Amino acid sequence: MNTGHIPEKELVAIILYISLFFIIVAVALIIFFYFSRKKIIQKELEKIDLILRYQKEQLHAIIVTQEEERKRIAQDLHDDISSKLNIVSLNSHLLTAPNLTEAETAEITENIIALTTKALDNSRKIAHNLLPPVFEKFGLHAGIEELCEEFESSKSVKTHYKNEIDFDEKDIDRHLHVFRILQELINNSIRHGKASEIWISFANVNGINTCNYKDNGVGFDSSNAENQKGLGMKNIDSRISFLEGTIKINSEINNGIVVNFTF
Repeated sequence: MNTGHIPEKELVAIILYISLFFIIVAVALIIFFYFSRKKIIQKELEKIDLILRYQKEQLHAIIVTQEEERKRIAQDLHDDISSKLNIVSLNSHLLTAPNLTEAETAEITENIIALTTKALDNSRKIAHNLLPPVFEKFGLHAGIEELCEEFESSKSVKTHYKNEIDFDEKDIDRHLHVFRILQELINNSIRHGKASEIWISFANVNGINTCNYKDNGVGFDSSNAENQKGLGMKNIDSRISFLEGTIKINSEINNGIVVNFTF
């Protein structure tokens, strides 16, 4: 009898056990990779969902801002232009009245001319606020210079503007967002910050266009996230997102605000 020979039944059993072992390992690996892949996909979906939610919030902020701007323009047109044109219309009808003296006719005509002149001036101002002609014709640098001059003359605020960047005219669509960001920041500095001085500077830092903005206003607690959730700030965030830039805001109560953004 050959004792070194493994019985056929035992050999079959060993092969079956080994096969079963590899099958169990294979199934375990498949299950492991399935659930791992599922977790990765789930995380990716959550990430995409967060991005979409953020984009939705930004879009909502833009839409709300646009609607607020439309309301403001409509209000300006109604309160100012429309009311003046109504008076012009009434004065025009007065000219058709019989037995008007020469002096009365001259007075009514002067009123019509004065009112139409004011209406034209105000309509130009409204159009200018929508898209300043200087910005459209000469670019961002000239647009900011004019913006600073306008605020100095009408808002009693001193501005200090310095620029070290040669802005490319081809990027005017992107520059419009930069211009709107500065408009919003200056408005906030005056309306909420009660600032009397504003500093704006542009520089290219390591190949990245950077804007530094600060004021001497009353400031706020920038560590409180609620202070940075206003409609104006959401509008700024949405523009920064479009520019694929970054923004940092630092402020302390009674110590003004410092804003640094890239574009």
